[in-house]
Amino acid sequence: MSGGKANITRAVLAFLAGLAPAVAQAQASAESYPAKPVRIVIGLAPGGGTDIQARLFAQKLSENFARPFVVENRTGAGGTVAYSQVAKSPPDGYTLMGVTSGYTITPSVYAKLPYDPVKDFAPVSLVVQAPFLLLVHPALPVKTVKDLLALARAKPGMLDCATAGYGSSTHMAFELFRVTAGVKIAAIPYKGTGPALIDGIAGQVHMLFGNVLSSLVHVKSAKLRALAVTTAKRSAVLPDLPTIAEAGVAGYENSTWFGILAPAGTPPVVIGRLNAELVKVSKSQDIVERLAPDGGEPVGSTPEQFARHLVTEIARWRRVVKEAGIRLE
Repeated sequence: MSGGKANITRAVLAFLAGLAPAVAQAQASAESYPAKPVRIVIGLAPGGGTDIQARLFAQKLSENFARPFVVENRTGAGGTVAYSQVAKSPPDGYTLMGVTSGYTITPSVYAKLPYDPVKDFAPVSLVVQAPFLLLVHPALPVKTVKDLLALARAKPGMLDCATAGYGSSTHMAFELFRVTAGVKIAAIPYKGTGPALIDGIAGQVHMLFGNVLSSLVHVKSAKLRALAVTTAKRSAVLPDLPTIAEAGVAGYENSTWFGILAPAGTPPVVIGRLNAELVKVSKSQDIVERLAPDGGEPVGSTPEQFARHLVTEIARWRRVVKEAGIRLE
């Protein structure tokens, strides 16, 4: 071996020898995770369905890991403020992000984002899924989805639908319905689910898509009429209510969901520990019983399954936005 090559070899070996303790230390640190409190950042205000789910799982993780998991609400710009902050956080597992279906809609309704929704995050687990309800005011002379479609086709543009705001999950649930069914119904944006629900109950709008958590009580009191659920199968909470697909809009399927992400580069052993615990928590009897009245169904996916779900949903909403002719902000 020539002198030059020998020197290079010795330098490489010396570098690797110096690197080994750091690698071992990082591995040991990851295996002892968590050694301090963990933040779960969500881009929505306190009190909503996502916040409730995040705090429910944070409490269980705190109990199981014997370390505090604390939910931090950071609102702004449709959640992008929170997403951007977490994307830039150290990838050590101590800053996580709770996301919903809105996370996969945002790339379609904002022209520029300060983060990459796929490359800048490491999926941990899809935790919960739940249906939306297709709701109408009782004064509207329709009892089924087919009745609603017949009325919309007989009087194009007469009907309107309240949404929780431009680009929200309820807005996109409606646009998917409108495009798939091929009907002309106007979207009326509100500043959140609450105001949309209030006007829906008051009869100021004809219809809306509502999550089970906030809408079911109004269905039971007959202030709103539920026509169908948005998921591929019927809800255990409302087993007699058909899916939109079986009620007349073939191919329609949509849900609201909650999952956990970490910054890209988070050690695989940390992702693995978090995933195993989230799967265990999501399948625990007390969580199942707590979610059931609100229509929530535990999922507990692998990181790979959640990654595929995110990519598929982002692509789907891009297609819907294009077909619906929604203008990018």
